[in-house]
Amino acid sequence: MSVFVVDASLVIKWFVPEVDSHFARQWLDAPHDYMAPDLLFPETGNTVWKKIRRKELSPDEGQRLVRDLSGIAVETIAMRGLLPDAHALALATGITVYDATYLALAVRLETQVITGDDRFARRLAEHPQLAPHIRSLRDLA
Repeated sequence: MSVFVVDASLVIKWFVPEVDSHFARQWLDAPHDYMAPDLLFPETGNTVWKKIRRKELSPDEGQRLVRDLSGIAVETIAMRGLLPDAHALALATGITVYDATYLALAVRLETQVITGDDRFARRLAEHPQLAPHIRSLRDLA
């Protein structure tokens, strides 16, 4: 079984119909183990909050979604230990420290971040040493 790091853009698509959600659900159904920095939960919670504010979800739907998100089978790693590497990666690549925490974890685990964030993936494609650590959700295993 392979281990991948998943980011919030992928995980939200597991639960909310968005562009490329069908690709995201294929990852969910695949026989892989998933890890993420513990930032995953506030990030996905914030996305749900935004969707409620934009009237894309009702408050009740949002509450159910947050409960479902809190029970997903993704092992989390404390950001504290990832912060020095994430900060250095953010400075080197121009990505946010938030996104860099996912990348730092993938580098540490010698695996890839599966992302639905095309801008994040494109930015890392510009860095040959880091490009092998990022994968679009459309690129199924």
